[in-house]
Amino acid sequence: MPDNYIADQTFEKTDFTIRALTKAEYENCKFINCNFSGSDLSGVKFLDCEFISCNLSLASLTKTSFIDINFQGCKMLGLRFENCNDFGLAFSFNNCKLDHSSFYKLKLKKTAFKNSQLHEVDFSESDLANATFENCDLLNATFDRTILEKADFKTAYNYSIDPDNNRIKKARFSKSGLAGLLHKYDIQISE
Repeated sequence: MPDNYIADQTFEKTDFTIRALTKAEYENCKFINCNFSGSDLSGVKFLDCEFISCNLSLASLTKTSFIDINFQGCKMLGLRFENCNDFGLAFSFNNCKLDHSSFYKLKLKKTAFKNSQLHEVDFSESDLANATFENCDLLNATFDRTILEKADFKTAYNYSIDPDNNRIKKARFSKSGLAGLLHKYDIQISE
């Protein structure tokens, strides 16, 4: 558990690949244009923080706490969110690139993904009830035994979801996205 407590600070244009982020509890902090690529964020606790235009690709997230976190315009390739501390885990993503990341078996109810690229992201066995995928590219994302009840996919695209293998009751889709639900049948749909 971190001994340090840091609150209400802004970190701007800091390269944490050169000098590691201090292991601490960060509350109501902003990280703007920071580089965390490949960094070890294990055991760090973030509470009510914002990450704006940061690179967190391939960062280690073992027991990292993300509680009410807002990611905006961040590059977040290959992150293993299932390694995070799941107590209070809550975040939102806007205009982020999350390719090759994994949310395996996480409870992500009401999570908002907006204007984001989620290529080959693993949502297997996750609970995404009431989640929103607004204008998101889900090319080759994996939905396997995923709870998608009341999730909003109306403006999402490039997804392939097997209704027999996922819980999709009352999920919302657009007519143009129906092909993503019928993909496994290898049928052709025309307008």
